[in-house]
Amino acid sequence: MEPVTLTTERLVLRPFRPSDAPAVHAACQDPGILRWTTVPAPYERAHAEDFVRRTCPEGWRNDSSYNFAVLTRSTGELIGAMGLVRLGRLRGPEHQAELGYWTAREHRRRGYTGEAARAVAAWAFTGLGVERLEWCTEAGNEASRAVALAVGFRMEGTDRARIVREGTRRDAWRGALLPSDWGLPSATPYLPAPAAHPA
Repeated sequence: MEPVTLTTERLVLRPFRPSDAPAVHAACQDPGILRWTTVPAPYERAHAEDFVRRTCPEGWRNDSSYNFAVLTRSTGELIGAMGLVRLGRLRGPEHQAELGYWTAREHRRRGYTGEAARAVAAWAFTGLGVERLEWCTEAGNEASRAVALAVGFRMEGTDRARIVREGTRRDAWRGALLPSDWGLPSATPYLPAPAAHPA
């Protein structure tokens, strides 16, 4: 896909550029990002260079991931990363993708991550035809869960032993956002399960 740029009231979401490497490297020194995301630890400058120069452009070219640099409109400062991943299911009958993100420590608790997530979700639904947008994180990541809930994701459960981290299987929280949750149409009709009746 040809890379796109999205804008919100306070943010610009654009494809990563080589010049973003220093800011990505600095942000990913944060123990919180290292703890809850899949970035390498320790996170070296070479990892940031590879991410902005190879991983992100290749993701757009081969439709495997669409990663956005999230920047303030006022200063152009990097706030974080927001991306759609697991896009193989988007091209099949499932029309699904997964939303992932991280936010630099100094920019948290300002609503930026939710604002960016809503923009990417809207684009996914209206521009890409996504019919189910998923969110998943290791159980215990309360900050990521709070963002997902604020955007409108509905928590669907805990997947046991889903994530392998440092040689140990860990539980994961899972949620989903549907176009209908925002009052948007979907190409495939949705038949929800009937409500359970008390025994």
